Amino acid sequence: MQSLVAEQLTKDFGEGQARVRAVAGVDLQVSSGEVVLIMGPSGSGKTTLLFLLGALLRPTSGRVRVDGEDVAAAPSRRLPAIRLRHFGFVFQDFNLLANLTARENVEVVLNLAGVRGVDARRRSGRLLKGLGLGKRADHLPEKLSGGEKQRVAIARALANHPPAILADEPTANLDRENGRQVARLLRDAAHGQGAAVVMVSHDARVVEFADRVLRMEDGRITDAGASPRGMEPARGLPSSPGGERMMKDPVCGMMVDEKSAKHTSSHGGRTFYFCSPGCKRTFDQDPPRYRH
Repeated sequence: MQSLVAEQLTKDFGEGQARVRAVAGVDLQVSSGEVVLIMGPSGSGKTTLLFLLGALLRPTSGRVRVDGEDVAAAPSRRLPAIRLRHFGFVFQDFNLLANLTARENVEVVLNLAGVRGVDARRRSGRLLKGLGLGKRADHLPEKLSGGEKQRVAIARALANHPPAILADEPTANLDRENGRQVARLLRDAAHGQGAAVVMVSHDARVVEFADRVLRMEDGRITDAGASPRGMEPARGLPSSPGGERMMKDPVCGMMVDEKSAKHTSSHGGRTFYFCSPGCKRTFDQDPPRYRH
């Protein structure tokens, strides 16, 4: 069953000669229980696409359907209710309310959806306990680690049983183990609860948790979708002429197609591959820092 469908989705910013096309005619279908990972360089349109899918931005043209409802065409007054019912959001910076406890951060979205009192408290408590935060439920965000904050954000995203969960760089501010745990939890939300999960990320650590990996560049999906199997990080191996391996950007960790990479740098007899000019410049300023 296809829970989330985008058809010829386009988003322009500005007008006339200043117009920038951030998303250019994207078609995307994500089924219930599937995790789709979208990777690409900074400025490729990944986050804009995610915001369009979640009705946080209006498309210039195209459609977004969730469980059959065209959310892109809905009137503005209905959008808050649509987001509550159809989507769970997980952001890079957690976006928790600083003056509310972990439990209250989850309860607030339940309250907005009409679930209150004991029912909201029980639901939030079960979610937090299931994510290993039962003993941290009454702590304010400032008392939680980064990994704990992101688990609270996942609990909040799951609170209203949404058919779609959208995650914007959910592991970017986390260490290796917490990043893997968060990616695993999002996969479990898809496989265990039937949610359609879309992640955008530079983080090569999350590739193994995806059912499909897409690449986005210049506002377009340039890869129709590949299984993450066979896309293990290459850990800075020397280049292989004629090969088609996926190489790891040593700066941001993103996977880069060796054959089509536009940005490379040679150092110490090895070739390194980068997703963007920015990552290449960062590497060239201090190569020993990234040669591992």
